[in-house]
Amino acid sequence: MFGGGGMNPRKMEQMMKQMGIDMEELDAESVVIVTEDEELVFDAPQVTKMDAQGQETYQIVGSPDTHQVAAGDDAGRTAEDESADETADADGATDSTAADAIPDGDVELVAQRAGVPPSTARETLAAVDGDLAAAISELE
Repeated sequence: MFGGGGMNPRKMEQMMKQMGIDMEELDAESVVIVTEDEELVFDAPQVTKMDAQGQETYQIVGSPDTHQVAAGDDAGRTAEDESADETADADGATDSTAADAIPDGDVELVAQRAGVPPSTARETLAAVDGDLAAAISELE
């Protein structure tokens, strides 16, 4: 960041603290960046959070896998949007439209990451309202 190639890391940390910059390493398992055209999935990235005068900045180091987002994939939808589409019967159980609303890219990602069949990944995603991290955590 400052080009302190030969600088002592402890001295660098002291200088940053003097400038009001706090750094914290995050123990991230995965980072997903969704753009209009694609998803960038970083597995086991090195993530650093920097707080400089109330402005948080995240630095991600790693090599992403790129997944194309299909036009009707609804990758930008939130879990709340997806849960609003679910329909429930008198027992409160959701019908199969909830599982059908989960984007195939999400199912593929969860299945690959958790090492389970796509059908199991889809069911788990439906149960957690499309929350990728919760689904992977539940299956691992």
